[in-house]
Amino acid sequence: MSETTLIKNVSIVNEGQITVSDLLIDKGIIQKIGHLNESGTGNVIDGTGKFLFPGIIDGQVHFRDPGLTHKGDLYTESKAAVAGGVTSFIDMPNTFPNVLNIEILNEKYRIASEKSLANFGFFLGVNGDNLDEVLALDTSKLLGVSDDGLYFTKKGNLLADNPEIMEKLFANCKSIIAIHSEKEQIVEENENIYREKFGEDVPVEFHPLIRSEKACYEATKRAIDIANKYKARLHILHLTTEAETHLFRNDIPLPQKNITTEVSVHHLWFCDKDYKRLGKLIKWNPAIKTEKDKKGLLKALLDDRIDIITTDHAPHTLEEKLKPYFQSMSGAPLVQHSLNCMLEFYKQGLISLEKIVEKMCHNPAILYKIKKRGFIREGFSADLTLVDLHSDWTVSKENLLYKCGWSPLEETTFHTKVIKTFVNGNLVFDQGTFFESKKGQALTVQEN
Repeated sequence: MSETTLIKNVSIVNEGQITVSDLLIDKGIIQKIGHLNESGTGNVIDGTGKFLFPGIIDGQVHFRDPGLTHKGDLYTESKAAVAGGVTSFIDMPNTFPNVLNIEILNEKYRIASEKSLANFGFFLGVNGDNLDEVLALDTSKLLGVSDDGLYFTKKGNLLADNPEIMEKLFANCKSIIAIHSEKEQIVEENENIYREKFGEDVPVEFHPLIRSEKACYEATKRAIDIANKYKARLHILHLTTEAETHLFRNDIPLPQKNITTEVSVHHLWFCDKDYKRLGKLIKWNPAIKTEKDKKGLLKALLDDRIDIITTDHAPHTLEEKLKPYFQSMSGAPLVQHSLNCMLEFYKQGLISLEKIVEKMCHNPAILYKIKKRGFIREGFSADLTLVDLHSDWTVSKENLLYKCGWSPLEETTFHTKVIKTFVNGNLVFDQGTFFESKKGQALTVQEN
């Protein structure tokens, strides 16, 4: 559904302010913001009492396409994304085959152009096997390179465990280097301790002790030290510990930071007490840790040591999740509910709407230098999310859109609802109805 659209009398949340105004969309672009005349406009939406956000940019998802599409694919998971107000995503390289060269990367862009309802970008995978091939590219043109998820394919693929590889990569790479920060050696030592005690099915509540604070902290500190040595652009993915938050700065603005980090929504929402209720459904790597860690992550998000919010959306089938501990797959689907989770924190007085928009919309666009998205500005792409802050609903199997068909948030009641989502000016989601004729666009990197 694409036409000239005028949204009237809506509360626009943008760049640290909330302003009641009108907004005109035409040709996929935000044309005007202000008090505007309705005459001659194709579609008029009354936004009275509603809040308009820039479309969410999720900087870390695993949509499983190609090769693992029994879990999810670029159509199903992008559909869930737009229903949750997410209009753009950046997908990780641990699909099958792993995205370790430009040919496979370009093929993912082609598939997404045919299937994705949201805008899309992809990380190029990097490990010891393809390091020279990656560095031979003009890496400044890439959204980023990452090792995330590649450790599932082969031991030793984590950059955080390979200081020699990090040295070479950080010295020569011109793009963001986004890494999964755990020391595999420490994790394996812990695995052996608990395997001896419990056998192959370790109780999942020991997961945060196996994938421990020490494994995370030591890996993150070493990576930051090497990145600082070369002034590399290092981004630490899905931070999980309060201890690690003290390794990051908040005394300079985001565009000047070489070292950045993120928090994924589940590390703000759950803590180790929830393993008893939800078991392996909340088994993630890095692990959900303590209440103290959860509160420390929120504090660091609010004071700008943590720069962005992501989901690390990682669907698996229930059968894959419920296997014995060492076989149970880590990760869970979240992209349909990330904004709702953050808005619950707003309802509880823990975070402002302006800060949510900064961390989920503005800062991902700044961090990844995404061209003309992430802000409600004239001349920018009309990626927009219209929200009702006074609408209750409960997550159930019937309203889940994930291909895997489950969520750790089932039976959770939210008190806010995404009612419309625009992608490139097209109304793609409208109160449960989808308009799928127009697909999303590839994210482009802003020239320096």
